[in-house]
Amino acid sequence: MDGRIKLRHLQCFLAVMQHRSLQKAADAMSITQPAVSKTIAEMEEIMGARLFERGRNGAKPTDKAELFWRYAGATVSTLRQGMELLSGGDRADGGTIRLGVLPTVAPSLIPQALQLFQQQWKNVVVRITSGLNMQLMQQLKAQELDLVIGRLSEPDSMVGLTFEHLFADQLSVAVRAGHPLLSLPTLSVEHIMAYSLLLPPLSTVIRNAADSFLTAHGVGNPAAYIEVLSVSLGRELVLRNDAVWFVPTSAVRLDLENGVLRSLPFPMAGSEQMVGLALSNAVLPSPVTEAMIHAIREVAARQHPG
Repeated sequence: MDGRIKLRHLQCFLAVMQHRSLQKAADAMSITQPAVSKTIAEMEEIMGARLFERGRNGAKPTDKAELFWRYAGATVSTLRQGMELLSGGDRADGGTIRLGVLPTVAPSLIPQALQLFQQQWKNVVVRITSGLNMQLMQQLKAQELDLVIGRLSEPDSMVGLTFEHLFADQLSVAVRAGHPLLSLPTLSVEHIMAYSLLLPPLSTVIRNAADSFLTAHGVGNPAAYIEVLSVSLGRELVLRNDAVWFVPTSAVRLDLENGVLRSLPFPMAGSEQMVGLALSNAVLPSPVTEAMIHAIREVAARQHPG
């Protein structure tokens, strides 16, 4: 490799690729925009290729930049992983993995996956981040996360990422055991409107599925509802009240199996959402990340056969 290419060149290049803007890249790196421009210009001169088309709409990567992106990201990522291994002393299996996971998926999948992973990798720091799907994907693109367990979103938000399908997660309309709705001889969607509704946050994939269900049954947007993403909080609200919870089935799988919660008998075909593993195309997975991926795949296959 040309010795004139420094780490700062690669870091600056990756920041511009991520933000598609010299100014936004500068803000993210806490340096000035002219410094970013100068660094990219140096890099283009050394490589003998134009990497970005600058304009009013930001910095558009050229085909050569898109080609180089994965290798630059892999270089920086590998260096970071090597430094983490060195900081672990003599531990050959040390290091850190940064895992992003949806709160609605974590309770059923992560405990078993971690148990399987830690049987082989005992001296690894696992940092788990939970949040909205869009936020997790953005953090993955920014290389703040190594791996995300999330939902397949709109094509624009998945640019630069690889998505591997694990299972289809159907929406459930869940209530506590003994809820008054369970004793009705016939049940309609209008009946649930007399109770507090727990809905996912706006602009989430599962909220879109819940809204589509209500619209399809002629109910439309409810006048009042409780918006909640936390599975633990949603569970408490349902168990302590007569609330009706629109929640992905995987999030309440154990409670449904144990009879703590009941799923109202509405046809939910078409509410399925794809859950899978997302990785950045700009980074080659480390051995630690590969091991975590294997553990997640195995647990998902057990819980969702076929």
